[in-house]
Amino acid sequence: MENVGVIILLLFGIAFIGILSGKFKFPFPIALVLSGVLISIIPGLPVIELAPEVVFIIFLPPLLYGAAWNTSWHDFKANLRPISLAAIGLVVFTTLMVAVAAHWLIPNLDWPVAFLIGAIVSPPDAVAATSVTRGLGLHPRIITILEGESLVNDASGLVAYKYALAAISAGNFVLWQAGLNFLLIAVAGIATGLLIGYLMYLVHKKFVCDPVIEVTLTFLSPFAAYLLAEHFHFSGVLAVVSTGLYLSFRSAEIFTHQSRIMAYAVWDVVIFILNGLIFVLIGLQLRNVMKGISDYPVQSLIWYGLVTSLVVIIVRFIWIVPAAMLPRILSKRIRDKEFFEPRSLVVFGWAGMRGVVSMAAALAIPIVLPDGTLFPHRNLIIYLTFCVILSTLVLLGFTLPWVVRKLGIKPHSMAAEEYEIRTRVVSDTITHIEENLSLAPDELLHNIKSKYEVKFNRLQKTDLPANYFGKGQTLAGNIFNEFTQLQIELIGVERKTLESLHRSGKASEEILRKIERELDLEETRLKMEIYAG
Repeated sequence: MENVGVIILLLFGIAFIGILSGKFKFPFPIALVLSGVLISIIPGLPVIELAPEVVFIIFLPPLLYGAAWNTSWHDFKANLRPISLAAIGLVVFTTLMVAVAAHWLIPNLDWPVAFLIGAIVSPPDAVAATSVTRGLGLHPRIITILEGESLVNDASGLVAYKYALAAISAGNFVLWQAGLNFLLIAVAGIATGLLIGYLMYLVHKKFVCDPVIEVTLTFLSPFAAYLLAEHFHFSGVLAVVSTGLYLSFRSAEIFTHQSRIMAYAVWDVVIFILNGLIFVLIGLQLRNVMKGISDYPVQSLIWYGLVTSLVVIIVRFIWIVPAAMLPRILSKRIRDKEFFEPRSLVVFGWAGMRGVVSMAAALAIPIVLPDGTLFPHRNLIIYLTFCVILSTLVLLGFTLPWVVRKLGIKPHSMAAEEYEIRTRVVSDTITHIEENLSLAPDELLHNIKSKYEVKFNRLQKTDLPANYFGKGQTLAGNIFNEFTQLQIELIGVERKTLESLHRSGKASEEILRKIERELDLEETRLKMEIYAG
């Protein structure tokens, strides 16, 4: 019970760090890894370890499902080649290079253990990359490739991780058998995920109408996909990713607006807590891990961590240049069709931060082998993983905004694309009103049509690139945003009245909560309308 209290107190600390991170525009993943270091040096804290076999079950399904849910299938499919080259080719290349470096550098380190280290640190983290790149105005294609890479490379890295574990446990490894088996379990894992996704789609569409139950099912779906696939020794990771992509693509068909608002809120909290919890756990274990590698000289440990981190960083830059340039050299279609900015290669290389999935994989290493002997170099592997996460997040994460500025990459604005979409939606709605509601009472028809005509007129006065409508034409002030912001401010006035009634006790609490929820939904809608620029 005491340990549970310690974890809850530390999660309060993580939440406070999250507040400071948002206030001072400090990337939260960097704050998390530094928090792990801070927790490890606080005297008197207990050493708390989750059973390795449950670490993956607790952390992987929701983290991977959340990443898959926020991935656009159309963008993912359109960028499948660069995503595959990074998520499979780069992961294998990184695993091999880190294994060679670790085997050469660390005395008495067998090849299977060296490959295990490479597999753990090979996949970059989607949350870390998007947190650090947010607000830099990078082109959407770069963001899509980074997110798609992080989604798929978790699967390829963790499959390599499981093969390395099997090789250490069994004492042998046959490459061609592993390659064939990889294809089988990957295909079977994807099929399992699609099956679970289809079944959950039917349940949501035909039977569920309560938002709480719908959100509960979204929370259970990744665990169902993972456990079913793992039960048959398929890839649970690919099953979760497949389920997430399948249901995300069809979410508009199966969820009500209440369910969507609730689901995003619940999932944001879940992902926040899991990211915080994994670094709380590593902080509570780090002192014990360091004791477990006390036989190594301090200088050697620093050297091992530094070299491993540098190999991870440098290998990414070595891979991306031929992976990006060769397809363009060989294919005219690719040259003509795909956006390409040479400076974006530097950004892509710099965005290879490691994070929570690598940490979970390290903590999930068994304590003992099937024959009862201690797992070789377990503490050293956890230490090296933490070094790679710390160095990539701090070194690359802190300097990435500076690199983008030095490269002179012009921020990409989504305003024009958003303008086109909003105009299409409003225009089609006005057409529908004119074609289908002509028999409605005149006053009703006038009021409803006026609402969308006002929207359309505001859109015509929205800030866009100066030459968007033709050379020499400029636009009026940002009327759209000003009008929307005014509505949000008026909602604040309404909230003050509600709060006054709440404090005085002169109104029904049920009615106050209903009106408050209406204001929440309206403010959410209005904030979605504001152009980010």
